Amino acid sequence: MSQQTPQEPPEGQQGPAPEQAPEQAQDQAGPAAGFAQIAQEMAAKGALVRKDNGHIDLLAAAGGVRGIAESVLPGLVFLVVFTLTRDLTPALVGSVAMAAVFLVARLVQKTPLTQALAGIAGVVLSAFLAMQTGKAENYYLIGFVTNAAYIVAMVVSNAVRWPVLGLLFGYARNEGVGWRGRPERLRAYRVATWILVGVMALRLVVQLPLYLAGMVDALGAMRLIMGVPLYAFGLWIAWLVSRPVKGSEAAEVAEG
Repeated sequence: MSQQTPQEPPEGQQGPAPEQAPEQAQDQAGPAAGFAQIAQEMAAKGALVRKDNGHIDLLAAAGGVRGIAESVLPGLVFLVVFTLTRDLTPALVGSVAMAAVFLVARLVQKTPLTQALAGIAGVVLSAFLAMQTGKAENYYLIGFVTNAAYIVAMVVSNAVRWPVLGLLFGYARNEGVGWRGRPERLRAYRVATWILVGVMALRLVVQLPLYLAGMVDALGAMRLIMGVPLYAFGLWIAWLVSRPVKGSEAAEVAEG
């Protein structure tokens, strides 16, 4: 009984393409699935809440009244005490004490500690830098570093076509990550992310010269003004800019 050998395709023609292994298909889908999982986690942990009128709840997005207080008051105490006394020690002690009060309050009330822990860690590190260098302006140095890190992260997210605000807004609008398959939605979320990049960059443009000049009072005031209020305004503009066009499939999904 003769054994048949497989025939080669005629010259200039290709044989049937080999089937893609399931493992290879999973590897190619891996990055998309990974970003989708990150988006779901960000949406679950985030405070983006859509109101009945279709807009986001800016107060909730900023962490609520309590979250705003935890973000603002330690820095406000530092600024007021240092402005009145020109003494670094009581200003730093007051700032750390205020952050500790918020942490203790959350412990007593058994509420989530994430924001309070992050807040007191940032305040303590800022106070340490200012005390070690003897320069009050270094209390604000950590803020510059984190602000720059946010800018880099958002620019990279736009470059790889996974804009951060698409991940956040997409789930608030019931789009999930389906917006990536619609060029106009991807473009809208990239523009929205650039708006927030502009907000972060504006902070550096205004505040870095004050830091370098050692103008602590003006720097502290600008840090407060350009903190939660400017962020909330930028987030609101980004939400409006990235709205689906009325009557489009994305708009129907968002309304549903």
